[in-house]
Amino acid sequence: MQLELTILDGIQRYLRGGFLDWLMPFVSGLSNHGEVWILLAAVLLLLRSQRRHGLAAACALILDLISCNLLLKPLIGRVRPFAFRPDLLLLVPPPGDASFPSGHTAAAFAVVFALRASGSPLWRPGLVLAAVTAFSRLYLYVHWPTDILGGILLGAAVGWAGAQGAKAISRNSCT
Repeated sequence: MQLELTILDGIQRYLRGGFLDWLMPFVSGLSNHGEVWILLAAVLLLLRSQRRHGLAAACALILDLISCNLLLKPLIGRVRPFAFRPDLLLLVPPPGDASFPSGHTAAAFAVVFALRASGSPLWRPGLVLAAVTAFSRLYLYVHWPTDILGGILLGAAVGWAGAQGAKAISRNSCT
């Protein structure tokens, strides 16, 4: 935990302020309830040529919701870093759920990995937004670095599983 606090404090010491104090809450807010990723999945589902990618993303998000928010967060119950440094939580309201894994990060990487596994080129710009989203959670002092790592790994697993599920659904609906 001390190493993680050192990393978070380093971000605060060397990067905090100015433009990033506006950008990081904005980027984080895009995914407060998975909005940007849900919207992307919905748009892809509406476009006939992109439906398989949208289905993969939607399946990944459903698996992420179940595994991250309904199972892991309540089961693990990790305290958030701002509980140790409440003076640093200045830019966003305090989240009310547990810290591990990062739900913002897991949802973002779930869609990125689902898009990659389903063959969509949108995974590349998605990866940029996912990485900035993950960093924003550290910047805002609401997640530990291992929460972010856990979110990335969970996102990768459910993203891949979502793409496989979408393939199975598509095969079964076409026969």
